[in-house]
Amino acid sequence: ACVCEKNKRVSNCRTDSSGRCLCEAIGSGVTVDCSTLTSKCLLMKAEVMGSKSGRREKPKDAFEDTDGLYDPECENSGAFKAKQCNGTTCWCVNTAGVRRTDKHDADLKCNQLVRTMWIIIEMKHAERNAPLNSESLKKFFTDTITSRYQLNGRYITNVLYENPYITIDLKQNASEKLVGDVDIADVAYYFEKDVKGQSIFHNNAGINVSIDNEPVKLEKTVVYYVDEIAPEFSMKSLTPGLIAVIVVVVIAIVAAIVVLVSSNK
Repeated sequence: ACVCEKNKRVSNCRTDSSGRCLCEAIGSGVTVDCSTLTSKCLLMKAEVMGSKSGRREKPKDAFEDTDGLYDPECENSGAFKAKQCNGTTCWCVNTAGVRRTDKHDADLKCNQLVRTMWIIIEMKHAERNAPLNSESLKKFFTDTITSRYQLNGRYITNVLYENPYITIDLKQNASEKLVGDVDIADVAYYFEKDVKGQSIFHNNAGINVSIDNEPVKLEKTVVYYVDEIAPEFSMKSLTPGLIAVIVVVVIAIVAAIVVLVSSNK
């Protein structure tokens, strides 16, 4: 038997002929390779199994993902199935497993799994006497994400510090993602669990954010998703805050296009 360092929600671990640790994901029985991150779909499925047996608290519903944890249908590859259902209620999800349509009956058609190409992780740190050093902060998060979650640094497009907010942009189009690259949706899920002290890694409490040898306490982490195709919510089902986020993202994208056009003249 071997220990799956990157996922504690597994069973029946064994070492294969090339020395890799292979285990079965709890809840699905799908074999996972412990040398890389496990897909978010399989992790969510394992977490639901854990919460059903009363071993852990139910995760709080996050504002940006109003459904919180659900028991997902996963492909054998570990990817989310485009259509997810809970009894007779169904909806379409993106590659991060986040609902991108209103909820419908079982006749709903989800023709394709829409790719989440941009994930924005926004954190707020506790009040401090002096602001953090932007360069040190950028280096800490870039190094952590590339080493701990094995994400190629080219997918980290921005680490921005606007005291007290820290924003990390992860961008990965379907055409850019190479075979063997970890997915930004899986990275964001591992990261979110780490900063909340619910680490998925074996025997690990999460990450201690330390900038210039000084511990930094994070008060809030919010994850936003931007898909290659706009979501299909009817306005009545959206909270005002979510509408504002979508509008801001759309305005930001339009503004970027305008800037691009004017700079090309």
